[in-house]
Amino acid sequence: MQDPLKGAATNRRQFLSLAGLGALSAAGVGGLAGCSDNKANGPGTTSQSELSKIVPNYIPNTAVKPDMPAVVGANGAVSDPVFLKYPDSPVKTVAAIPGKGGSYTTMTPLWGAIPPSDGNSYYEAVNKALGVTLKIQPSDGTNYGNALPALFAADKLPDWIQIPGWNTSTLNFGQGVSKFVDLTPYLAGDKIKDYPNLANIPTGAWQAGVWNGKLYGLPVYPGGAIISGTYFYRRDIFEKLNISPDSIKTPDDLAALGAQLTSASAGQWAFDDLFGDDANYVSQLFHFPQKWGIDSGGKIFHKYESQEILEALNWFQKIVKAGHVHPDAIAGNNQNGKQRFWSGKVVVNADGTGAWNGDDAKSGTAANPSYRRAAFKLMSSKGNPTVEIGPGAGMFGYLNAKLKDDQIKELLKVADYIAAPYGSAEWLTVNFGTEGDTYSMKDGNPSLTEKGAKEVATTFQFLVTPSNQTTVQQGFPDVAKDYGAWQAEMVKYAVKPAFYAMNVTEPSQYSSIGKAVTDMIQDVKFGRKSVADYQEVVKSWKSQGGDALRSFYDDIRNKYGTGQ
Repeated sequence: MQDPLKGAATNRRQFLSLAGLGALSAAGVGGLAGCSDNKANGPGTTSQSELSKIVPNYIPNTAVKPDMPAVVGANGAVSDPVFLKYPDSPVKTVAAIPGKGGSYTTMTPLWGAIPPSDGNSYYEAVNKALGVTLKIQPSDGTNYGNALPALFAADKLPDWIQIPGWNTSTLNFGQGVSKFVDLTPYLAGDKIKDYPNLANIPTGAWQAGVWNGKLYGLPVYPGGAIISGTYFYRRDIFEKLNISPDSIKTPDDLAALGAQLTSASAGQWAFDDLFGDDANYVSQLFHFPQKWGIDSGGKIFHKYESQEILEALNWFQKIVKAGHVHPDAIAGNNQNGKQRFWSGKVVVNADGTGAWNGDDAKSGTAANPSYRRAAFKLMSSKGNPTVEIGPGAGMFGYLNAKLKDDQIKELLKVADYIAAPYGSAEWLTVNFGTEGDTYSMKDGNPSLTEKGAKEVATTFQFLVTPSNQTTVQQGFPDVAKDYGAWQAEMVKYAVKPAFYAMNVTEPSQYSSIGKAVTDMIQDVKFGRKSVADYQEVVKSWKSQGGDALRSFYDDIRNKYGTGQ
């Protein structure tokens, strides 16, 4: 069995999807941020004033020239560079072998078949290039979190370990993080200049790796523009009907397409479910937060309490009542949502940005040769559009605090090599090994050989990873160009939500109080219950812990700020 993540190392969105973490990607990876103690004044969180002195500065690496360069947007958001093929003459971004012969143990998750370690020429080639021996020890990703507590308890941690943010809550990580190296003296601010490839990772990707006023984590699969998702349309159908997507600027503009795009007798409906889980997609249209927000008077509020979510519920109810939503979407049959879009049974849907790739184009054109996915420019119910960005990374590599200073510096140089950007000579080595042995170049891009398919797996990349890029998949260059252009426009409207990338865990007694509200949203948006029913459920949510959670976050804000 081949590792299903092979090749996904080129694309963060594809990795999350293949690893079975697509829902986390769609959530903007907000759920991946590390967690603190359950007390409001517990360890973990860091104030905004402290944070600016801790995180590394973002210094773009200009050595590699993409076909479409990254665009720096608002509030630290950065779009992905786009490569239509791997550069013919990959540049070297590291002048000399970074290591000095050290030997180190590692532990990383792997969602897929674990390759053999003995005689693995891929591991040997990468270690030779690094100048150290990293003893690669991948562990089953599905059960990875179950193995970590025992290692912490026995204090038997490897020299370099990857810990996903969603596993930190079981590790009392606000205190447990002291087992790792404080990287602040090595990487904070302009100190990152000693490591140019690490400096190429956007500042926002480091933020959730900060604990108790210190930087501990090296970002894994970072991105500069992580959002919950967006609104897609069938470009080929719009062109056939002479509909200008740029004329769709508000939710009402979108709803007005319903009649034109729906023909139940022909088996075509305008829309699929446009809300998303817990209203995460529609929040973008109606300007309410995905979780907590702060109103103009400075009061903290939850999205459930907002006037805007009521407007969104009324808006979508009208669309459903008009008969413009596919019946399977109303019935909750979401497993076939993509097939409905590919076949043209729905023309407009909402989805995570990971849905926009070459695999999607391959499936879509198989259903209809003229298929082409596109995304609307951001829409807004009032004023200028905005879109919440999530933490730039949700997994981090950590160095063992037992390491000596010279070992830490050696491993940071190694990390700088592993973090070499796509398009570099080092990236090829880290991700594919040796040309002619574990990979060869085909049509301008690296491809694993039969030997490489057995030996190469996503391993070194789980220790630290360069910032994301968009590449051509399945032979569809227009998909990469379309996505890159859309994302470069989107980042101009990025905003940081309240408590952005802050390492906070809510008290466990309130963990399930939102389920009744989420269930009610499902019923109300499809017209099975009324908006008044929704408001009653929100009253119960507040009395069962919603108001207490507001006080919890008020206390965090007073002590640490909002991460914005």
